[in-house]
Amino acid sequence: MLDRLNEALERVERNLDEPVDVAAMARTVLVSEHHFRRMFSVLAGMPISEYARRRRLTLAGAEVLRGEATLLDIAVRYGYGSAEAFARAFRAMHGVGPGQARREGAALDSQSRLTFHLTVEGNTTMRYRIVEKEAFRLTGPGARVPIVCEGENETMTAFVKGIDDATWRRIDALSDQEPRGILGVTSKVKVAGGEAEETDFLQAAATSSDEVPEGMESLEIPAGTWAVFPFERYSFPEEIQRIWAYAFGEWFPSNPAYLHAEGPDMLRVEYEGHEEGLASGELWMPVRRTA
Repeated sequence: MLDRLNEALERVERNLDEPVDVAAMARTVLVSEHHFRRMFSVLAGMPISEYARRRRLTLAGAEVLRGEATLLDIAVRYGYGSAEAFARAFRAMHGVGPGQARREGAALDSQSRLTFHLTVEGNTTMRYRIVEKEAFRLTGPGARVPIVCEGENETMTAFVKGIDDATWRRIDALSDQEPRGILGVTSKVKVAGGEAEETDFLQAAATSSDEVPEGMESLEIPAGTWAVFPFERYSFPEEIQRIWAYAFGEWFPSNPAYLHAEGPDMLRVEYEGHEEGLASGELWMPVRRTA
């Protein structure tokens, strides 16, 4: 798996003048495009499209500072249709335009090449169970929030804090099946030809009811298979966020019969009343069997 991941990353370096071909990279790793995108994002802390963009502009920045080629030639070499498009992308990453950087010898940002290494030797133990679940609904208030791989997601926190007590009670009353209680539901926004930078987030209940109270929305979830990862007394959000890294970095490679499937992840969290910042619960991830 690691060799194939690194072979896939070589495609970025070989084709910096072209849009990243995520489908071809996924074929190299022998997984679905959805699984590859999700796995890369969790392990690298950024979407594959963002990594490719940053590598492209890192190498372009070095050429700008060398001053041996025109800015238009550099723009074309790295896949930009015009000097203006190149200048916008360059400024977004480096904080200065390419012309100013060349004139002033500005300090530029650099994205190092990623290489995946095996650093854990199977000494991480985490429980899991596989659940076959009939079709159900997820109902609750929702918002679109930025994807944050590490640390607090301030937009998500503000949304949750804005939900009033009456709404919390209505959500809880809808819960009539596993996973019980109020769930944090994340479902990546689909973007044609690119990588989502936002996710649809719900505070929802798993329910059989077709009732959708005012101010809420509902997702129809088809029958399917779920990998469930329970946790106890984890710090929030740091240790809980690492469950995704464990799943993609260790559990899926160790259990090749399963791949992450299209659909929302569901997080059930119960906070420890006497110790602030600690929580227990379960992460539910949709999976599909490979054979």
